[in-house]
Amino acid sequence: MGVRDPVLQHSITPVLLLGGPVMETVADIEQRIERARRAFDELKGEMGRVIVGHAELIEQVFIALVCGGHCLLEGVPGLGKTLLVRSLGELLSLSFSRVQFTPDLMPADITGTHMLTDDPSGRKVFDFQRGPVFANIVLADEINRATPKTQSALLEAMQEQGVTVGGKLHRLENPFMVLATQNPIEMEGTYPLPEAQVDRFFFKLILQFPSHDELSRIADLTTAAPAAALREVLDAQRILEMRQWVREVPLADVVKDYAVRLILSTHPKPDSKNGGEALAQRFVLYGSSPRGLQSLILAAKARALLAGRPNVSFDDIRAMLLPSLRHRLILNLEADAEGIDSEKILHELVSQVAEVV
Repeated sequence: MGVRDPVLQHSITPVLLLGGPVMETVADIEQRIERARRAFDELKGEMGRVIVGHAELIEQVFIALVCGGHCLLEGVPGLGKTLLVRSLGELLSLSFSRVQFTPDLMPADITGTHMLTDDPSGRKVFDFQRGPVFANIVLADEINRATPKTQSALLEAMQEQGVTVGGKLHRLENPFMVLATQNPIEMEGTYPLPEAQVDRFFFKLILQFPSHDELSRIADLTTAAPAAALREVLDAQRILEMRQWVREVPLADVVKDYAVRLILSTHPKPDSKNGGEALAQRFVLYGSSPRGLQSLILAAKARALLAGRPNVSFDDIRAMLLPSLRHRLILNLEADAEGIDSEKILHELVSQVAEVV
């Protein structure tokens, strides 16, 4: 059995500030961790006033936000995806926009276009009219209903945080996050997302159907008097600050090695006839990309920070494995025939990959 929770070993940490390097004390680190934990607790408390259940989902969306990533949400209609995203924008004092993807949606409907207008002197000029992508949080509703050409309009925005129109680069607001949804039960008239685009999503999150008690609470919330306005918990500046804090969370070499071995175990080994990871060996065509490792480690750092812990544990890595990797495994036709999905394969890998070798 390996070490369960590697310990933060350094009492002071060098941090680069505008005036040059300074030494950050343990008290400073503890204060920063406490501020992050308290902010997240306040966000969960406020979100609970309008969102029933989905506690784990709320945590994972916020983790993606403070890591600078994007989320792909999958769930049947009516589970509160739009309400969750809109409420998150209100709580964080961020601008929010929603794009309903349809087969006739064009790239310019997302990015914006040049319009012919009059300048103050009366001359005709082309003025760039920004599209809905120019917001802090963008909800791409039913993204798989648009054509690949329109889907690709989001690629540059997600990767470079900017869009190029008419040969000119327009920078997006910071922080910027795309939350895209897709319906898993209605495939008619849809265009599956290319693997290269899916890989750019930090997390893929699954919305579960509510339980009996949760359905009862939903009925109470939505059929009674409207709830009071949500209280602002964080602003853009604090979120950007927390992004820096996430990257400064210590990661022990033994925990990093565990994460690397998990990523490598998702790849089938051509020279292995009966490897330990039997499902991956039989059903996986291509394993996780290096982006999967980046997502896994950053998410684990954020989880530790929001929980009020000073460093990443093995449990943080395991908790972030499914949302980080479930969309990054490309399975073969045999997996589809046998009813094997990526989650089953990842569960097996977690049970077979040792924490320490």
